[in-house]
Amino acid sequence: MSHKAKGECHFNMRFKKLTVVFWVALTICTLFVIYGAVAPKQLETITQNITNFIAVHFGWYYLLLVLAILVVSIYLLFSRYSTITLGEEGEDPEFSLKSWFAMLFSAGMGIGLVFWTTAEPISHAFTLTPIHKAGSQTAINEAMQFSFFHWGVHAWAVYGIVGLIFAYFNFHKGYPGLVSATLRPILGDKMMKGPIGGAIDVLAIIATVTGVAATLGFGALQINEGLNFLFDLPSNFMTQATIIVIATILFTWSAWSGIDKGIKSLSNINMFLAFIVLIILFCVGPTLNILNTFTNSLGDYIANFFNMSLRIPQSGGEKFQWLQQWTIFYWAWWVSWAPFVGIFIARVSRGRTIKEFILGVLFVPALVCFLFFAVFGASAIYLQQSGIANIAKEATETATFATLEHFPLGFLLSIITLVVIIIFFVTSADSATYVLGMLSSKGSINPSGIVKVSWGVILALFAMIMIYTGGTQSIQNLLIIAALPFSIVIIFMIWSLFKSLSIEKPRPSNKLFISDDKYLQYRKAHQDDQTNTQTENSN
Repeated sequence: MSHKAKGECHFNMRFKKLTVVFWVALTICTLFVIYGAVAPKQLETITQNITNFIAVHFGWYYLLLVLAILVVSIYLLFSRYSTITLGEEGEDPEFSLKSWFAMLFSAGMGIGLVFWTTAEPISHAFTLTPIHKAGSQTAINEAMQFSFFHWGVHAWAVYGIVGLIFAYFNFHKGYPGLVSATLRPILGDKMMKGPIGGAIDVLAIIATVTGVAATLGFGALQINEGLNFLFDLPSNFMTQATIIVIATILFTWSAWSGIDKGIKSLSNINMFLAFIVLIILFCVGPTLNILNTFTNSLGDYIANFFNMSLRIPQSGGEKFQWLQQWTIFYWAWWVSWAPFVGIFIARVSRGRTIKEFILGVLFVPALVCFLFFAVFGASAIYLQQSGIANIAKEATETATFATLEHFPLGFLLSIITLVVIIIFFVTSADSATYVLGMLSSKGSINPSGIVKVSWGVILALFAMIMIYTGGTQSIQNLLIIAALPFSIVIIFMIWSLFKSLSIEKPRPSNKLFISDDKYLQYRKAHQDDQTNTQTENSN
């Protein structure tokens, strides 16, 4: 048989092995892309009506859900289960702390952080404010307080709980890397291998496609506006589509070739570049103002933590519109990104204990987000208050570049920021194609190239449709809609986790206080219990 014939035979075999979950999810996503291309205005109207309904009738649900997830995460941090290893007992972590934090941050925030660090505080302070009159000092203080709130521990709790559940069942219990597999303790192995399990995995894929495509849409808009701001490149749909196509070629080639080690290196490089911009702006910008803003905002964030977490304006109007456009949107964004980020965080967290995992995922990235918002947000507000520049009139996509140009080395900082956005764009999409391939290939850690490339193309088309049907508002609508059904799955995942943990024999919190004989007895009992569980699952 010729090499060509062997290649065709191998391709056909791979093609035949594609799962029902893959075809169903791909079909749904493709139909949406076609509908968006044929009737964009109708799609925009429909999604806006659904979003308004969800915001009015389920706003309370999103607020309570995310707060409850945070409470569960804090409980696990101090519970008797905190010493359980997310892997085999005694297994060492796969990545160093530096690389781990870099990959956590790159996957969890990426483009979104660069996109909103300047635009959000300026909007809260001078456009549509949470509570007080726009431009007042109280509104400015609350602008940073609510920015911390949106990008703080609430967001990372959503990512963290899903990532923890994936890591626990995949590495500790030996289950496949599927959302449906995490529900086996409550719904049974037989049910999860049937249509219900398949439907749950399809739902996870659709939520992931929507969340990641939304981020790619934001990224394409900001890259285009950055190029327009710096080099007068036309700002229109064709340019944005071209950016997405070029990026798609890069990350699908990487996914097809199996070059996934680059994600670690690129994450480290990108965090280094992002911190370079942060440090330089801190030094050349209003340094004292930044320090005062960070300290004051952190205090306000802590003092008003529960009030912000449960706040729903009863009078409606602009204040409720603000809640819908910001808090509900963000909570939905975190939920829709949870399957993708959760699997990615789980993949890079093998070997860490539950306590290490929660401390690392919940608090360190949140603190980094606070630093970025304090430096970029306070610098923009300083320019606005001083009358040096009117950053509030800038588009969301150009606010960061408009801020940087008024400080020394501004052009250089803008170029580096643009590079950071592009790298985040490629690494997020590359990681997403892997995760989507895994979810649609029975949890395989090596999904086929055709599956990954298919999802890469769908992500690109999805992002284009989102931009074509209404830009940022369309993206926000789709996120809120996609997140609602998957949020119910998260509730069942947490229930399943606690049911499985209830039969665990956790490692003592400090083995120095027990004899070696007792510790060996504990490890043998733990291993026997794990072996029995895996045997039951295989049967």
